[in-house]
Amino acid sequence: MTTIVAFAITAVAVVLAVRAVRQIIQVIRLGQPAPERLSDPLSRTVVMLKETAGHTRMFKWGLIGAAHWFVMVGFIVLSLLVLEAYFEVVTPTGELPIIGHWVVFGFATEWIAVLGILGIVYLMAVRLANRPSRPGGRSRFTGSTMWQGYFVEWIVLLVLIFGFLIRGFKVATDHFAYPVWAAPVSHAIGAVLPSWEAGASVAAMVKIMISMTWLIVISLNVTMGVAWHRFLAFPNIWFKREPARAAGSGLGPLRPMTSEGKPLDFEEADPEKDQFGVAQVEQFTWKGLLDFSTCTECGRCQSQCPAWNTGKPLSPKLMILSLRDHAYAKAPYLLAGGGKDLTGEEKATEAQLAHMDVLAVAEGNRPLIGTEAEMGVIDPDVLWSCTTCGACVEQCPVDIEHVDHIVDMRRYQVLIESNFPSEAGVMLRNLENKGNPWGSPQNTREDWTKGLDFEIKRAGGDDDFEYLFWVGCAGAFEDKAKKTTRAVATLLHEAGVDFAILGEGETCSGDPARRIGNEFIYQMLAQQNVETLKEANVKKIVATCPHCFNTLGNEYKDLGLDVEVVHHTELLSHLVATGKLTPVNQVDGGVTYHDPCYLGRHNRVFAPPREVLGSSVKGGLTEMPRNQERSFCCGAGGARMWMEEKIGKRINIERTEEALATNAQTIAVGCPFCYTMLGDGVNAKGRHEDVEVVDVATVLLRSIKADNVPSA
Repeated sequence: MTTIVAFAITAVAVVLAVRAVRQIIQVIRLGQPAPERLSDPLSRTVVMLKETAGHTRMFKWGLIGAAHWFVMVGFIVLSLLVLEAYFEVVTPTGELPIIGHWVVFGFATEWIAVLGILGIVYLMAVRLANRPSRPGGRSRFTGSTMWQGYFVEWIVLLVLIFGFLIRGFKVATDHFAYPVWAAPVSHAIGAVLPSWEAGASVAAMVKIMISMTWLIVISLNVTMGVAWHRFLAFPNIWFKREPARAAGSGLGPLRPMTSEGKPLDFEEADPEKDQFGVAQVEQFTWKGLLDFSTCTECGRCQSQCPAWNTGKPLSPKLMILSLRDHAYAKAPYLLAGGGKDLTGEEKATEAQLAHMDVLAVAEGNRPLIGTEAEMGVIDPDVLWSCTTCGACVEQCPVDIEHVDHIVDMRRYQVLIESNFPSEAGVMLRNLENKGNPWGSPQNTREDWTKGLDFEIKRAGGDDDFEYLFWVGCAGAFEDKAKKTTRAVATLLHEAGVDFAILGEGETCSGDPARRIGNEFIYQMLAQQNVETLKEANVKKIVATCPHCFNTLGNEYKDLGLDVEVVHHTELLSHLVATGKLTPVNQVDGGVTYHDPCYLGRHNRVFAPPREVLGSSVKGGLTEMPRNQERSFCCGAGGARMWMEEKIGKRINIERTEEALATNAQTIAVGCPFCYTMLGDGVNAKGRHEDVEVVDVATVLLRSIKADNVPSA
């Protein structure tokens, strides 16, 4: 009887599982081509094994990472014990062929099961302690489908418990193959169980029923990411955008605009024939649809998101879940021949539509971006709350590329619908007409040099130079940032660095245009800059703005520019280390450092600014709780610098309060946007008289030459 029940439920589970896998594959294949995801298979395999077996993301969470690792290893290794249960359900003395008697196998599975139980109990406790329904409310699990998490965790626990019951009954009936030293827990359980000959078979039947119930439930719920990520995480990590990138795939450069898997050429592109961004869920690449399917609803992205933490409607997790649910609900309509072409016309005939699932057709007619009244999948406020800080991408244990997906949706809204926050329109017009987001006259780009007691070379002449000093728009036009520009120039001069500037030949790198979604303006500015840099025979660039640093160093490669780009803190750190700059008057009063998102998280430049400050500050740095890769955004990225923050608490205030809580008298930054945002935050908190926000370069200059700090 036990055999019949076990094999019957297994047959049902396998049939449903095969159907579910086919359904998931069908949905993922609806996405657009992404041929670049197949490159360098060896590197991809190595990275995937390193991330999964090494749990490189999860271990950042300490005990949670360790517990999850034991549960993962238990799921993989102890699947052999589920297989063994099919032998045990037939006869109480059954075991796996060949390895069933190996003491090493018995020892390994015994302790993996013990640690798996401890791990899953700890994870269950964490989920219960952070349940959204508890007093106090929001947590990283807010919005997650909680019953699914509880269900999966209880299944894991019960399977492990019944594994020990099987072994216990074998011990009690003297059918157990392993000695006490190899399996002490099993022997201890067997000592208290009755000598029931059929006990092992009955326990094996229950274990199989529990396991197959899990498989049946997840097969009937293909959007149950908390379960399906166990299988989908491996390919999702394997297919990540840049597996070898130190900063992590999905960080740093944005994914280029593509149509049918090929980069879009704006000189020949036609909106009626080529895809401009994403307007329908099936216009994401197949990797995007795999991303949505893989989300485990853990909420780590949500817990780190600056928008979510300050009361904005954006949760990276909830956005991904909305896209996932929409994709699977719309899939029957798409698979039956429905869908919209690039002009918005229905592809299916009336006859085809008449035979389609009505709910799927209704789902297909929902706008991807729209308000609740418009039945939109993603609310516009969600889309425009993102600062592209990358905290979600950095935290995601399965390498979902949230920022790329957000910018793809922005691209369609900006380029085709002309639908974006109105105040950003001024910035875009200034970029297009003046070459900078502030709309300042181009002939004032060199005004920051006035008053310096040394001459600065201009690139493009006959003089050679080692570094091009990329000043950036903020460094040239914004009053606070000019102080940094002058400080860096002074330090380079003091150190004897041979550098030059482009002056009026420089224009905006295009970062704000690209991150708001206006790829056309970005391409226009970037191509102009690439041509200028090539004509000036530039080999090395030093930039004070992390956004320029990221764009020049990572994104201009797609346009044929291959130069070495460093951030000014990297060069200054090198100059201090080599003795070309020597701090002698250390700054007192306490200093804390704010990691800019595009310098730290996106490009992994953490040590150089700290090295500079460490040499210049008395008593060392006082770190904020959220630092380095977990640094909290200032609120200005993703072109948010030029958009009003109307919902929730201001992000810069949240970060400023964290900095002020360190009691440091100086808040050091390495980005002109952070300089402005944190400076405004200090003013808003009424602390401008006793707390100063300055760039790392200014701190260093004060420690070298206290009487020569340049002013704007």
